[in-house]
Amino acid sequence: MIKDSGSPRVFIPSVGLLVACLLAVAVVDPEFLSARSVADFLRSNLPIIFIAVGQTIVVLGAGIDLSLGAILTLSSVVMVTLLAQATTVPSILFALFVGVIVGGGSGLVNGIVITTVRLQPVIATFAMSFIWSGIALWVFPRPGGQVPDELLSLVRQNSILPFGLWVIVAICGVWWWVSQTRFIRHLLAAGGNESSAFSSGISVGRVKILSYGVAGLVTGVGSIFLIADIGTGDPLIGAPLILPSVVALIIGGTRLSGGRGSVVGTIVGVVVLGLFRQIVFYLDLPSDWQPFADGLLIICALAGPGAARRIQHVWRAEA
Repeated sequence: MIKDSGSPRVFIPSVGLLVACLLAVAVVDPEFLSARSVADFLRSNLPIIFIAVGQTIVVLGAGIDLSLGAILTLSSVVMVTLLAQATTVPSILFALFVGVIVGGGSGLVNGIVITTVRLQPVIATFAMSFIWSGIALWVFPRPGGQVPDELLSLVRQNSILPFGLWVIVAICGVWWWVSQTRFIRHLLAAGGNESSAFSSGISVGRVKILSYGVAGLVTGVGSIFLIADIGTGDPLIGAPLILPSVVALIIGGTRLSGGRGSVVGTIVGVVVLGLFRQIVFYLDLPSDWQPFADGLLIICALAGPGAARRIQHVWRAEA
């Protein structure tokens, strides 16, 4: 099951879209492919990548978390609040650690609410998003604060390769390791067929709670790169990022019904979505075209595997 989940076949269509978008960007704006532009592009998309990775983990278990944007916001404002008193490297690391733990704890609460109260994940996490957003506003009522220069310089340095690319490579490496664990095997089993997973002795409830906790933890890590990118705190910044995270995992080949998908494909999906939006921007199209463009991209990603199978069948029939 892990092999099928992480197989390149899962996200081949998204790789095709990535190549097409790169060619299109090279035509409409060749300067975008410069080293500095690519570095800035990857760095600005790191928060969405982390949210989308967290979302993928939840969706593999046939769930969904619409509160990850609010969790990202809450983690980031907690970090910025604690960083205001941080004067040493250990205190800075402590502030970041607390923010990440807040993200993980929020995700665990989501999982507990869903499994114990037995609410639909869409409804439960949508409701929880208001709670996390409200707490974020209570902690940090208005945009402001300052991120230490040490953190800014770390994230914005681009020695040899862009910093964002190093982070992406690290995510893929961690995912390869995690995908070999029993947790992911049980999560995929629960997402593929919950009844069968339960019959085989898997604690489905515990696995799903853990998946929400891991998603929150990953999102909390993403908040580090968010505050390092914008250099301040904002109690309303996370909400617009939740839809792109879902779009990205669909583009990357993750099945919304659970049981199949890949974090690598999701990362490709985030890059594709970002490039596609750049194309729309450079073509100087009206802003209300963006939702249409996102929808068109989703349709292409969903239709890709079916079209590929049909073409393959035609080739075999002719042969």
